[in-house]
Amino acid sequence: MKILIINGPNINMLGIREKNIYGSETYEYLLEYCREEAEKLNVEVSFFQSNHEGALVDAIQEAYGKIDGIVINPAAYTHTSVAILDALKAVSVPAVEVHISDVSKREDFRQISYVRAACIKTIAGHGIEGYKEAMEVLKEHITKGIA
Repeated sequence: MKILIINGPNINMLGIREKNIYGSETYEYLLEYCREEAEKLNVEVSFFQSNHEGALVDAIQEAYGKIDGIVINPAAYTHTSVAILDALKAVSVPAVEVHISDVSKREDFRQISYVRAACIKTIAGHGIEGYKEAMEVLKEHITKGIA
């Protein structure tokens, strides 16, 4: 089983940016954590991060026919990108939306998620552990063949 973890803008700045919101773990730590958890789940994991919306759309499109599930933290594009929503819908690869912080308790504009409509679940406010939870959800979803 192959899972692609996609991270949007500024996720590469973990450990530097707003530690009171996102914690002190670095992006490199996040990747290592996800690799270790994927190994425990017996799934293959790959990563993509970009600060550019079109690059995220390209990564989603390239997943078609090659990836079994997507964990996506679109970051700020969560609240603005119909293009990412459309890409997720186009490829029909099961996806789980992840947010490190609890976006429901933040600014009003963060209450809106365009990508949620194309995802089987949203996990928010669980820190980087949310990525593990997302991989677990995808593995169960794919294994059971839930459409």
